[in-house]
Amino acid sequence: MQYPLSPDVKPEFCSLGSFMRLPSSREGARLAILGMPFDTGASYRVGARFGPQAIRQASMLLFPYNPVYKVYPFEETRAIDVGDLSVIPHNIHRSYDIISGQVEELLRAGTVPVGLGGDHSVTLATLRAAAKVYGPVALIHFDSHTDTWDTYYGEKYWHGSPFIRAYEEKLVIPEKVFQVGIRGTLNHPGDVDASVDLGFQVITMRELRRRGMEDVVAEMRRTIGDTPCFLSFDIDFVDPAFAPGTGTPEVGGYSSFETLELIRMLTDFNFVGFDMVEVLPNHDPAQVTALLAATLVHEYASLVAVRLRTAER
Repeated sequence: MQYPLSPDVKPEFCSLGSFMRLPSSREGARLAILGMPFDTGASYRVGARFGPQAIRQASMLLFPYNPVYKVYPFEETRAIDVGDLSVIPHNIHRSYDIISGQVEELLRAGTVPVGLGGDHSVTLATLRAAAKVYGPVALIHFDSHTDTWDTYYGEKYWHGSPFIRAYEEKLVIPEKVFQVGIRGTLNHPGDVDASVDLGFQVITMRELRRRGMEDVVAEMRRTIGDTPCFLSFDIDFVDPAFAPGTGTPEVGGYSSFETLELIRMLTDFNFVGFDMVEVLPNHDPAQVTALLAATLVHEYASLVAVRLRTAER
C-alpha cells in the first residue's frame, strides 16, 4: 500500500493519528516524523505539548504531491511517523535524554528526523544528537526571537536559551548559524547583540525585507556550503495574522505565502534534521497555525526528496 493514504483509499477524516496517516515503520525510511510534546520550558503561554497532534490533524487536509518540486515527498523518502516521545513533564533534563536518544538512533540509521514541538527548548536535545553523529552542525533558525538569553529566574534551560546552550556545548559552528526574522520589543538593548557576540549571523526581519529573501538565502548557501545543517522553525517567525496559535507572538512577520516561498528556496543544503516548534492549538481556533505548520513539514520532506533525487543521478 502506498503512503500517505489518499482520500480514495480512506477518507481524510478516518485518521490513523499519524502525520498524513504515515505508517510507524517501513524498511528504508529516509525521513521520520516524531512528536516532542514538552512545553514546560515556556515562559508565558503553555500548551505546545498539544502541538504535535494538532499538526498531525491539520495534515489530513494535505495531498501527497508537491507541484512546486514535482515530487511525492513522503513516498520518495519512505517516510514514517514514530509517534510522540514519552517526555517527562517538568523535568527538562530527563526529557532531553529521551529526545536525544531517539533522534540519535534515527540519524545513525540514515533517517532525517522532523521533530514536532513542543516549545523551543526541545531543539537543544536534537542538536545534541546531531552533534554526536556529525560533529558541530550548521543551523538555520527561523524565529522572531534569538533564544540566546542566558537565564530566566535563574534557570539556564528554557525555551529562550537553547542556542546559547548549543554554543556553550559546541554543538553548532557559530559562523554557520543564521538566525532569520528577528524582531519585536526587547528587555535590554543588547539582547540581539548577544547572538552577534557568539559569532552568529543575525538577519532581522527589517533586514530580510530590505535585502530580499533571495539575497539572504544566497549568503546562507555560500557560508554553509555542504556542511551538515539543522533547520529549526519557530512558528512565531510568521506574522500572528497568519499564525495566531503560538506562545510569544510578534507582529510584523512574514505572511504564510512568503514563508512558504522562503522555505522552498532552501534547496542544495545538506539538511540532517528539522523541527517545527511553538504551535499552541488552544490559541488556534480556526486551525490556521497548525495547517501552516503541517504544510511547512510537507515542504521539509520535499527538500529531502529533492536532495535524494539529485544524489541518485
